[in-house]
Order: sequence, then structure tokens, then C-alpha cells
Amino acid sequence: MARIVVIGAGMGGMAAAARLATVGHTVVLCEAAPTHGGMVGSFEREGFRFDTGPTLLTLPAVYRDLMLKTGRTRLEDEVELRPVDPGSVHVLPDGARLALANASLAKVESALTTALGDGAGARWGGMLGRGRAVWEATRRPLLEEPLPDHPAVLHRDPYVPERRGLLARPPRTLADVGRRELRDPRLTALLDEYALRFGLDPERAPAALTWLPYLEQSFGVWYVTGGMRALADAVLERCRARRVDLRFGTPVRKVLVEKGTNGADGAGGQRVTGVLLADGTELDADVVVDNRPPQASAARNPRLPGRFTLLLALRGARPTDVPHRTVVHAPDRADELDALFGPVPSLCDRPTLQLLRPDDATLAPEGHETATLTVTVPPHGTLDWTDPQRVSAYADAVLAHAVASVPEAADLADRLLWRHARTPADTAAETGAPGGSVPPPSLPGAGGAFLAPGNADPRTGLFHVGGAAHPGGGLARVGMSATVVAGLVGTP
Repeated sequence: MARIVVIGAGMGGMAAAARLATVGHTVVLCEAAPTHGGMVGSFEREGFRFDTGPTLLTLPAVYRDLMLKTGRTRLEDEVELRPVDPGSVHVLPDGARLALANASLAKVESALTTALGDGAGARWGGMLGRGRAVWEATRRPLLEEPLPDHPAVLHRDPYVPERRGLLARPPRTLADVGRRELRDPRLTALLDEYALRFGLDPERAPAALTWLPYLEQSFGVWYVTGGMRALADAVLERCRARRVDLRFGTPVRKVLVEKGTNGADGAGGQRVTGVLLADGTELDADVVVDNRPPQASAARNPRLPGRFTLLLALRGARPTDVPHRTVVHAPDRADELDALFGPVPSLCDRPTLQLLRPDDATLAPEGHETATLTVTVPPHGTLDWTDPQRVSAYADAVLAHAVASVPEAADLADRLLWRHARTPADTAAETGAPGGSVPPPSLPGAGGAFLAPGNADPRTGLFHVGGAAHPGGGLARVGMSATVVAGLVGTP
């Protein structure tokens, strides 16, 4: 039985703590904040409640496995899961509108053909088929196993392009896939959105990112009643049930190590001995699992964008014909990419945005509704997100863009009781994420430039978990990160 200290009660830290305690280790979890969840936060005011981080779940099997392995219960026994139907409604750059079914590739292809003309569905479906090949080729080494010490196998992009002649140059980026294989700016906009939601430039992100739309449209998107915070609460309760020693308001100043002296650590190696708390207390430990971003992650992508979120408390009940998720795609792709990734970061007045209007009576006082608008924006530091004038002006612009673009959103301004804007500065202050950036998923290709740092630290007994470590950001991958770390630590 090892003495283990977990630093950080984000989803990865809590999931790792629950798994390690279940197999017999003594686990202390230290969280600097007064609450749990990390980026899976919430905001409450006057009876309205909003998620401030992830809002939808893909691959719920990851958390089904967590609940089964740590308590022999089903995830559905802990939270109410509902498939989002339709999976998404899209307003394309030319104003065309279409609804894409949840977890049905055939229905997605049919909808694209109907809305965009003959061949559109087939081109999208062909691309998703090649995304499926990426998923099958990289699923184990990229998601389910520790990152190899020499991950050359993941440095090459496994995306195999559409056959278009023996001398055709294979696409290297997601944007290449759009130009050469989709050949329609409206389809390209659908593909770009998967990169933009994680703050990635489609002109640089490898073609392998096509496995993300394949994954979502094949396996579906799910909503947790009460918001994603309910999932964080369920994982916390599992930690309590496994007798994890939870210590909130307990920041860790540093990880303590001693130099190795024999073959176990290797010449000049270091072994973890515990942690030093901010109040000067030392906690002894055989193993430390760190849910904070490893230093390598900041160097990997120092200018990742963050998210601007506008929380809307609305007077009156939610109309019955309103979709759960609507995506409005920027009418000017070049303007949006230049604002996010150009030499001088700026704000796009008509960006790609997501409008969420969940059919969930638990989120608002009886007879009222919540809605959330989310936009990818430059991080805090490249722009000053503490400037109240900038925040207010951009909130006006984003709301006006939604109202003008989505017929069902025309009533948002008229029904507005109050609004609350959250910026990358808020994310940075609450989670410590540099600039308030959102960790992207690990991706193969580009010589390993898009791989998150590995879970095992060079210092013996130290492991990294969470969105900034292998296999990267997103609720499902964070849960997978905890599974990998628990396997590396092993049983007593």
C-alpha cells in the first residue's frame, strides 16, 4: 500500500484518486481552491445555474468504466444522461441552415446532401471514413496507453488521403483536407469548428484531427441533467466513498524529491518523497499525482486561445422547438483565423459561436430559461480581459451576432433578465491555466508538435494527470488520463 498525494481536484485528479484508493492505496487529495472540478465549474445567481466549463459529454463509456471499477455502479445510477437530439444545428457562412443527427453517420450524410447538394454528404462521409482509420490506428497508443518514451509512431500523421492520382500530395493539415477533399467552404466551416473549439488553427492542426468529428458523429453527444457540474459532483462522491482524504483550501507549494543513490532511480536520478504545503507543512508520500499543467505544456503551445462565455438568464419558459445546440459559423473565415492566430490578436465581431439552450428545468427558477453563448478568443495576456469596457462591448457584439443569425434567438435580448460574461482571465484566475487557455486533445502528426506531455515524470514516483498531460484536453481524455496514471502506479 503506497502513500499517495494527488495535487488538484480537477476531473483528472479526482478520477485518479478514486481509482487508486479503490485498489488499496492511502490517498490524500490537496486542492488549492475551496471546491472541486477544476475547469468543470459552475456559476449561480438568483436561482439560475450555468456550467462554466465543458457542457456536453462524448464517450461516456470513460466515466461508465470509472463508476464500475470504483464502486460497481452504473454511471446512469449516479447522473441522468440524455442524448442531444439533434446533435447540432448549424448556420453556415452563407446563411444556410441544417440539423445534424446525433450518432448517425447515415443521417448526417443525408442531411448534408439535402441542404448542400449532391456529393456533399458523400464527401463528408468519405472524410469521416478516413477519420475512422485514424481513430483505429491511434486509439490505443494515443488514448489508452502511456505515451511511449520515444513516440515516433505518433509523430507521423496516419490520415490517408482520398485517392486523387499517384502524384497527389497528401494533406498535412485540417485546412488541406477541407480544400482538397471537401471542396466546399460550407463543409470546410463544419470541419474548422472542431479545431476552433479547442483553440487550434485549422491551417496548422494535422489532418488527423478528422477523428474528432468521426468520434462525435459516430458515438454521439450527451447531456447531463443539472449540467456537467453534476458529473463532477458524482466523481467527488466516489472519492468520498473510497475514503480519499479530501483537503480543500490546501495549496501545494512544491513537490519534494531526494536524489537517487542506487539502481532503482539510476545515477543522479530523483525520487519523490512528498509535498510541501503553502503553510509549511510537509506531507510524506511514496507517489505524487499532479493535476496541474506540467511545465512542458506551456512551452508546447504558449498562445493557445481561451473561451469567452456569455451566460444569459431569460424571462419566461423555453420554447418547445428550440434546439439544444446551435453553431453559428463565421461568415468570414479569413477574418476569424487572423483575429485568433494572426500576428496581432484581436476580436472578431462575427465569430464562430455556440448557442446552448438545454431543456433542463433544474437550471432556472420555474417558468424561466438559461442560455449560454461561447466563442473562442485570444488568451488573457495577448488581450487584457480584465478591461470591463472590452468585456461589455464584446458581450454586446456576440449577443447581437447570435440574435441576427439564429431565428430562434431573436427573443434573447427581449427576454433578458441579466447577463454575465466570463473571460479567459476568469479561467486563468480559477484554474491556473496559462492565459485561461483550454487544453486541446493530443493529436498524432506534425512531428509530435501536438502531443501532450507524458504522464510519467523523469522524477521517480511523480505522475501527471489531467487535460495538460497525455492524452490531452476534453472530459473523456481527462478520464482516460486518470486510467493511464492509475495503471502506471499499479496496485499495492
